[in-house]
Amino acid sequence: MRLISWNVNGLRACMNKGFMEFFNAIDADIFCIQESKMQKEQADFSFPNYEEYWNSAEKKGYSGVVIFSKQKPLSVEYDMGIAHHDKEGRIIKAEYKDFYLVNVYTPNSKRELERLDYRMEWEDDFRAFLKQAESKKPVIVCGDLNVAHKEIDLKNPKTNRRNAGFTDEERAKMSALLDSGFTDTYRYFYPNKEGAYTWWSYMGKARANNTGWRIDYFLCSKILDSKLKSASIYPEILGSDHCPVGLEINAC
Repeated sequence: MRLISWNVNGLRACMNKGFMEFFNAIDADIFCIQESKMQKEQADFSFPNYEEYWNSAEKKGYSGVVIFSKQKPLSVEYDMGIAHHDKEGRIIKAEYKDFYLVNVYTPNSKRELERLDYRMEWEDDFRAFLKQAESKKPVIVCGDLNVAHKEIDLKNPKTNRRNAGFTDEERAKMSALLDSGFTDTYRYFYPNKEGAYTWWSYMGKARANNTGWRIDYFLCSKILDSKLKSASIYPEILGSDHCPVGLEINAC
């Protein structure tokens, strides 16, 4: 089974930058996007052979996640069920026979870390949400988690130490999530690989120089480790300031 996740930074814009070429070529069983920045009815896009599940923010042109799935899930739920978290279109949970898939776009702590306190609350609630799902069956999590976990996960760790996405607080929450029973699938296969990034600033030729961050992930319940086949990053795929990431797993 092949799964893909991509923060497209606006699906309508990405459609004009080669989205469908990659979508069709990769032929994923499940394709998740973050930052759709649209309601489904705002465009007439066609995804033949895929079931579509959209969770859009109340605020137009902001956030939003989508799951495209060849197989119809057993059930689909939106958000965490916590009112003040559930206005920004950040979570879809799809249930399959042997696992849950959770597509997530984690809130950014923003400049001056103005949203860091909220982010800390979100992290605790999201971890509890995942563990509750995991009490029923294994969980695969994908999306833009808005954190570079270790120094190896960004080009300039020292100068970014207190910047959003690389604060001690955010990194500690990522550690807590992994320690609660989840595997960072890319590091499972490539524990020491440097220069493996998924996001680059539009400023200063960052992408050309590979001055990037790895903030897009596939995580899985540790019980699924033996079923993992491969994890991928696709830095050659343009169209967004993020690139797609992938996971291949033996069908459960």
